[in-house]
Amino acid sequence: MKELLQAAATRAGRYLETLADRSVTPSAEAIEHLSQLDEPLPEKPTKPEQVLALLDEIGSPAAVASAGGRYFGFVTGGSLPAALAANWLAGAWDQNSALSVMSPIAAKLEEVALKWLLEVLGLPLEAGAGFVTGATMANFTALAAARHALLERQGWDVEAQGLFAAPPLTVVVGDEVHVSLLKALSLLGLGRERVSRVPVDGQGRMRADALPPLSPATIVCIQAGNVNTGAFDPAAEICAATHEAGGWVHVDGAFGLWAAAAPHRAHLAAGLGQADSWATDAHKWLNVPYDSGVAFCRQPEHLRAAMSATAAYLAQSDQREPMHYTPEMSRRARGVEIWAALSSLGRSGLADLIERNCRYAARFAEGLRAAGYHVLNEVELNQVLVSFGDAETTRRVITGVQADGTCWCGGTVWQGQTAMRISVSSWATTEADVEQSLAAILRIAGKHR
Repeated sequence: MKELLQAAATRAGRYLETLADRSVTPSAEAIEHLSQLDEPLPEKPTKPEQVLALLDEIGSPAAVASAGGRYFGFVTGGSLPAALAANWLAGAWDQNSALSVMSPIAAKLEEVALKWLLEVLGLPLEAGAGFVTGATMANFTALAAARHALLERQGWDVEAQGLFAAPPLTVVVGDEVHVSLLKALSLLGLGRERVSRVPVDGQGRMRADALPPLSPATIVCIQAGNVNTGAFDPAAEICAATHEAGGWVHVDGAFGLWAAAAPHRAHLAAGLGQADSWATDAHKWLNVPYDSGVAFCRQPEHLRAAMSATAAYLAQSDQREPMHYTPEMSRRARGVEIWAALSSLGRSGLADLIERNCRYAARFAEGLRAAGYHVLNEVELNQVLVSFGDAETTRRVITGVQADGTCWCGGTVWQGQTAMRISVSSWATTEADVEQSLAAILRIAGKHR
C-alpha cells in the first residue's frame, strides 16, 4: 500500500507540475484515447500498479486543466495545497462522518470549521450548518429547513405528513435565479414553475421595490453573486420587508457569500447576515477539492428537524451529530478539507485570495475595454461579461479561445446578449496568467473583427 500511494503521489505531482505548460483544453487525440478505457469488465484481478498507470497515462492527458491558473469557466476554484493534501489524508482515513462515534476527528473538524466559517462570512454565530456536496444540495438543505419552519408555524409536520394537503407556501425569486436553486425547489416539491418572479435591474439584482405581497408563508430567495455579473440582491431591504411579513429569507451565495471575508468587498454582502438561511460552495472560492458545499441555518433546530433520522442502532450523543444536518447519512468527511483550507489561509490569506481574484477580473475588463470590446457588467467581483460584437462573432471568439488552449472561458446569454463569461476563482492564478490569457483572447478576437 505504501509504495502504491507513493506512486500515486509521484504521478499526481507530475501532473500538477506540468499544468502551466499544457493546453487548458485536452487535445482531440487525448480525448480519442479515452476509448481505450471502454473495455469489458476484466475477468481476473488486475495489479493496482497497472490500474494506476492506466488511469494516469490515459486519464491525465484528457483532464481539463482546471487545477491550473488559466481556467476561467463556471466559477471553478482550484485546490489549495493544504486542502488537497488533507483530502488525500482523509481518503486514507476512510471515515464515515455520519456520527461522532464513527469518526470523532471528522465531527470535531466540522465543529471547528463551522465556527470559523460563521466568523469569516459574517453570519450569526448561533447558526447551524450541514456539510454537503455543493450549492445545489446546500440550497436544498436550507430550503428544507425553511419549509419545515414555515409549515410548523401553521401546525403542519411536513417531515411526518408530507406535502399532501399541506398549507401552501409561496416562493419568491429574482428573474435571474440560478438553476441550482430551482432544482432544489423541484426536489422539495415546491415546484420550479410555481415561483413568483421579481424583475431585476440592469445588473441582474432583484428589485426590492417590485416584491409581491408577502406573508408568513413566504420564502424569499435572494442571490449573493449573480452567476453572470457577480451582482448582489439588496439583502437588507428584502430581509426587512420579508421579516415584517413574517416570512423567511434564503440566500443563494454559491460564490458571492465569500465576499464578506474580504474587507474591500464586504460592502457587497451588506445585510446578508439578516437572512434566515444561506448556501455556499467551498469548492468555489475557498478552493477545496470537489465536492464541498455548506448549508447554514440561523436556528439550527429547524435544520435538524428537517434532516434528522433516528433508529435504535444509530448511536447518539449529547454533542452535534453531523448526519442530523445533512440529507445524507453515510458520507465522506468534507469538513477536513474546509478546516485545512481555512487553517492554512487564515483570515488574511482568505481575504487576499478573494481580493486578488477580483483585481484580476478588473484587469481583464480593463484590457478588453481598452481594445474596444464591450464589457457588459459592472465588474465589482470576479465575473466579467464581454461581447465581441454580434452574437455570431462572440460565439466564434469563444470557440476560438477554447480551442486555442491558452485559457478557457465559457459563453452565456445574459439579458438578451451573447457574451463570453470570465470567472476568476483560483488561488493558482497569477498576474502572468492573466496577461497571457488576455493577450490570447485579444489575439483571437482580432481575427474576427
